Amino acid sequence: MTAKMLSMSYRRYALGLLLAVNLLNYIDRQVLFAVFPLIKIDLNLTDTALGFLGSAFMFSYLLFAPLFGWLGDHWSRTRLASGGLAVWSLATALAGFAPGYRTLLAARATVGIGEASFGTVSPGLIADYFPKERRGRILAWFYVAIPVGSAMGYLLGGVLGQRYGWHAAFLLVGMPGLLLAIPIALLRTPPRGGDDAPLALEEKASSGGYAALFRNRSFVCNTLAMAAMTFAIGGLAQWIPSFLNRAHSLDVARGNMLFGATTVLAGILGTLAGGWLGDRWQKKNGKGYLLLSGWGFLIGTPCAVWAILASGLTSCMTAIFIAEFFLFLNTGPLNTVIINVTDPAVRAMAFAINIFFIHALGDAVSPSILGWLSDQWGLRNALLITPCAMVLAGLLCFVCGRFVVQDMASVEG
Repeated sequence: MTAKMLSMSYRRYALGLLLAVNLLNYIDRQVLFAVFPLIKIDLNLTDTALGFLGSAFMFSYLLFAPLFGWLGDHWSRTRLASGGLAVWSLATALAGFAPGYRTLLAARATVGIGEASFGTVSPGLIADYFPKERRGRILAWFYVAIPVGSAMGYLLGGVLGQRYGWHAAFLLVGMPGLLLAIPIALLRTPPRGGDDAPLALEEKASSGGYAALFRNRSFVCNTLAMAAMTFAIGGLAQWIPSFLNRAHSLDVARGNMLFGATTVLAGILGTLAGGWLGDRWQKKNGKGYLLLSGWGFLIGTPCAVWAILASGLTSCMTAIFIAEFFLFLNTGPLNTVIINVTDPAVRAMAFAINIFFIHALGDAVSPSILGWLSDQWGLRNALLITPCAMVLAGLLCFVCGRFVVQDMASVEG
């Protein structure tokens, strides 16, 4: 089957279905952080132990990503996505029965395994359904699940946790994912590379596999920029609800509702604006995606500092909104760069390596680091290390721009 044999309505159906699964991906991932204060009190945990619950998910996520990346380039992408969805949904629901810290830790680590399967194959699969010139906007729609799903995780976790307890919050958000596993497995898929796939692509060797990706300068620089961004935004996302609880005296439900609503609005606007502006800038300049992302990071940095230091709740939430808008500008563009500078035969492996490093250097360690620093200095002071990572992300985007045009031409040639 060629990509052109699939009707536009079917392509949109596939996009909608994968978007729905990605929403559940981020709901199940972020619900933990909404109930941090409840788990801390119930299990009598330090901030370091609390932060490691987030890190355990990320460690399994990044460690299993390379395996699923290889499988994604050699096996059925829809079956991998479907299996991953079933695993993480069941693990999230089972966290609702966790009697203590160790079992909760094991459940969250299993969630990471399931999400690694979906995360490595879904971006390339989405891109193959649509032509190259629309990739930024299409991936922006797919990645709008990050702010919306994350916000829903905060909102559902806050409301359900406050009303029924943190066990019920995990159980109720985990079950819906099982309903979508079969539709994902039955998706009709285009060839790797989409409409523009070479006829001989299926017979093409994977041209060096993982080793070749480390020689791709654009891919390496882009991945390092995303790692710095992930350190910052991952740490902020996981600790801001607790920060609002401690610094601004908001209860779990209200704090998560405010942060969730802010994230939804800023995230949708920022992600969609980034996809649209990125495609337009890219048509005029081969570095357009990277320039947009780099400036977004740099503009968002002082706003993040303002949010952390603000003494009033209104100014704090205003600053969070502005900072999140500029941070989410990069979501579609930087993921589109990965697709544009890597061969279709190794794209699942490219996303696997990207997942490994952005999380190994980013939010696999930032929750624990921020938790430890919070125990030493207080949470407000600990959060101030995140804007430094945002500056680094912006600078790395500009460095990546030096190589990206040449590397894109190499893939197309």
